[in-house]
Amino acid sequence: MKNTVSNNAKNTPAEIPAHIAIIMDGNGRWARKRALPRTVGHKAGFNNFVDIVDLCGRIGVSYLTVYAFSTENWKREKSEVNDLIRLMNSGIKEYMPEMQRNNVKLRILGDLLMFDVNSRTMLENSVKTLSGNTGMLLSICLSYGGRQEIIQAVNRLLDEGKREISESDFEGYLYTSGIPDPDLIIRTSGEIRISNFLLWQSAYSEYYFTDVLWPDFNKEELFKAIESFAARKRRFGR
Repeated sequence: MKNTVSNNAKNTPAEIPAHIAIIMDGNGRWARKRALPRTVGHKAGFNNFVDIVDLCGRIGVSYLTVYAFSTENWKREKSEVNDLIRLMNSGIKEYMPEMQRNNVKLRILGDLLMFDVNSRTMLENSVKTLSGNTGMLLSICLSYGGRQEIIQAVNRLLDEGKREISESDFEGYLYTSGIPDPDLIIRTSGEIRISNFLLWQSAYSEYYFTDVLWPDFNKEELFKAIESFAARKRRFGR
């Protein structure tokens, strides 16, 4: 789905995907290229996340989903995982007033039981605080894995004794229930793979891969991705 917007921002694409999803990759490599600690790269990545969320809201994106922390990320060095969780907690708290001003609604997609109680409570309270907003829906994937999401949905169906379901029934058991599938999925950093992200939901999505590392993925780079999407003729499997 595309949104046609009237926007005075310079060079803003005329057709905007209703739902953009982003695999935000390359923070560590960005830091390494500059001989900086990985934590500095993650902080730069978070700052860019804030800028891109703001930009997407201003140009008329209805849904933005970002891959922030995968189930596989728990296997990283414990010190790095702890740094990421601290950044998540402090960053979201700091960003809350701006999301409120911008009328952004928030959802967290993933297995929150993997987080400590304080982090989980902070995330749940953040979602609740923004629940009355009516603007762009920002979904942050945390402790998320596409296979895990599907297995959890199947287990819930089995627990309820379901024997035959439709696609729409099944979608109601996913983390993304009620959210339309992404139109455009962007991956930064030059990697050309989907890394267990939105496996069910991406069946007919268009992909855009770029060598740009996430902290450097600015407005111009986002517009390149959107323009590439707008130039394609989507067939939805036909």
